[in-house]
Formats: sequence, C-alpha cells, structure tokens
Amino acid sequence: MEKSVIFDLDTEDGIRRISIEAVHQLIPGTHVYATGVFSLSEGEADLGDIVFDDNMHEWEYTCMGNLSHRDAKKIARFIKHNFAQVAE
Repeated sequence: MEKSVIFDLDTEDGIRRISIEAVHQLIPGTHVYATGVFSLSEGEADLGDIVFDDNMHEWEYTCMGNLSHRDAKKIARFIKHNFAQVAE
C-alpha cells in the first residue's frame, strides 16, 4: 500500500473520515500492479477491504469493520469513480 486517500463518509451519526489504500502486489521479474483490493481504516481501526472484479463493476465488502452495506456502497462508488487517484 502506497498512500491513502481520505473519504468523508456522511452517515446518520455524522461525518466519518475513512482512509482508503489501494493494495498492490509485486510479481517477481515484473512491475507492481493493482489488485482491485482497497483497504479501509478509520483512525487506528481496520474496517476491512472492498474488493472489485477485474472490470471494477462488481464489488464486495469483507465486513471486518462496522460499516453498513449502504456505507460500503458509498465508498465503493467513490473508489470506482476516483480510481486513478486512489490506486496511485
């Protein structure tokens, strides 16, 4: 993971500042590539991952944190529409 992007998640309980980091892998003899996995955290708390398919159409949330499906959907939409910024 290189750098994080902050997403301000607007919830019924107020704004939550979610850090999103693209997970990269290095294949021996090649370059680093994006995996379609995005690690989520809030402060020191690990919120799990959002994992996209190869085309960035379908996604799933690992449900490790306390995000609702609705909140995870907002974050997934943000990642999908801002992929270049988040995946750097």
